[in-house]
Amino acid sequence: MRIILFLFIFISTLSMAQDKTPVKRDPYLQNTSPAKSQPLKPEEKIKLINADKIIKDPAKYDGNQYFIGNVQIEQKGSILTADEVVLYSEENFAKAIGNVRLQNADGSVITAVEMEYDGNTQKGVARKNVVLTDPKQTIKTEILYYDKLASQAYFNTGGTISDTQGNVMYTKSATYFLDTKMIDFVGNVKIDNAQYIIEGVNIKQNQNTKVAEFFGPTTITNRANPKNRVYTERGTYRMETKEAFLNKNSKIFYNDKILTGDDMYFNQITGFGKATGNVTLDDPKERRYIKGGYGEIFEKKDSSMMTKNPYAVKIMEKDTAYFAAEKIISFQKPDSLDITVKKSFLRAYKKARIYKSNAQGRADSIAFNETDGVMHMFTNPILWSGEKQVTGDKVEAYFNTKNENIDSLKVIGNAFAISKVDSLTLKDEFNQVKGKFMTVYYQGNDIKEARVVGNAQAIVYVDDTDQETKKPERIGITLSTCGIIGALFEEKALQIISCSIGAVSDTYPMSKIEPSRRKFPDFNWNTKDRIRKWQDILVDSPNNEEIKYTADNELFDKAQKTIDDEKAKEEAKKPKRVRK
Repeated sequence: MRIILFLFIFISTLSMAQDKTPVKRDPYLQNTSPAKSQPLKPEEKIKLINADKIIKDPAKYDGNQYFIGNVQIEQKGSILTADEVVLYSEENFAKAIGNVRLQNADGSVITAVEMEYDGNTQKGVARKNVVLTDPKQTIKTEILYYDKLASQAYFNTGGTISDTQGNVMYTKSATYFLDTKMIDFVGNVKIDNAQYIIEGVNIKQNQNTKVAEFFGPTTITNRANPKNRVYTERGTYRMETKEAFLNKNSKIFYNDKILTGDDMYFNQITGFGKATGNVTLDDPKERRYIKGGYGEIFEKKDSSMMTKNPYAVKIMEKDTAYFAAEKIISFQKPDSLDITVKKSFLRAYKKARIYKSNAQGRADSIAFNETDGVMHMFTNPILWSGEKQVTGDKVEAYFNTKNENIDSLKVIGNAFAISKVDSLTLKDEFNQVKGKFMTVYYQGNDIKEARVVGNAQAIVYVDDTDQETKKPERIGITLSTCGIIGALFEEKALQIISCSIGAVSDTYPMSKIEPSRRKFPDFNWNTKDRIRKWQDILVDSPNNEEIKYTADNELFDKAQKTIDDEKAKEEAKKPKRVRK
């Protein structure tokens, strides 16, 4: 009997004419195209499958019939169920109220308190506690616009999207393309995960590939350490592998450092990142930044590497130090005496250069302990300070960490210090001291004293003050050989203050010492590679024009001429032997 009654209701419902008053629709469902002149095909019509009751009340729904109780309607494989449905057969339109559920052929399901559905356009609007679920995610919002033909859903009243990996996305506006599983977020977006938080203004995310694309300012923040984050204005993020590919105005913040570049990559799992083009690694705590064409960072090791014409700038209280080489490495590691204290280190490899206002140097490699202020220069090091030059097999420089000046140098192996006698002239006059091992002490910004140990030798120009003119007068040159030499550098002089252990020291007047004995055989005063300004470190060598010095041999040449003349006279007095 129930089946016969239902069939009677179903047949009478389909044949019963509806009120001609057009149904009030959501603006999204307004029919903007002219009405079809041809009748709808049967498969295009919304069909009533089941209802407990059919009611027609002139005071309700403009007098249109409506169904209540286990209502079920269907169109093209989509089935809608609700507590109550108003079906406008002539317009092929339905309104559903209470426990609404739309099951689509593609596997997606929409539930809501209310829903409007246009069978002609296959568009719908769901309202109040709306939930869209499919195998990839769940969308929750208050108003959802659904387009079956375009296979997309849209909301602009705020909502959340949760996927099977535990990601929760918060946004005011989003479009979900059900066939490609792409979500297009517009406006402020937040993607929440157990490991990270993504916040941006325009994000597209593919739920199949788990790849998110960024089209505006976006930040990826590490939840465990919020200071470690990634910022970009154009990029791609692989959510499963935690890999970020960054292409515009991007920055990687890690361990209180900032890496920037034109194109960047960062893996949040391994902590490895790289950047190319206009790369800068900024370390505000160390007041140091490194620039180059290519850089890599290792977050877990707290280290970095820069190549392609790199240089580093260390900003100090009253000065700045500049480093350059083919490769620059920076890293931090715990102090061996206190693991809670981290020390910072800088390494420059191959053709390393350094510029500081009171010291400039070159070596094959430079290692700088920034925390303790100790710098090592390896393989053919050369260090200039004013018009003084120090060379050796290895140079160690010790900086005062408070005033950031060099306190002292240690030169290990073939130590050689050269000082121009008078920097204001081009006379070929140089004070020199050399030996196996040398310690050089600074006073202020200049070399003040040197102590040489092992085969110590010195060549020193000696002056005295003329009692009448009160001007310095050249006495001659002192040649010294000792086990240990103590030398004091003055403005225009090098004073030997001690010479011990097998000391031999002789002073020769300028007329008695030949030019070849005024310099050691390995004398190597270098003006071609001398770094005069910080920009000089940006090239292998500034290739300065060699300074030509004038030798003052007048007294020696005059004395030599006198000797030669006397020899000639003596030679002339000897009787000449005549062959018969």
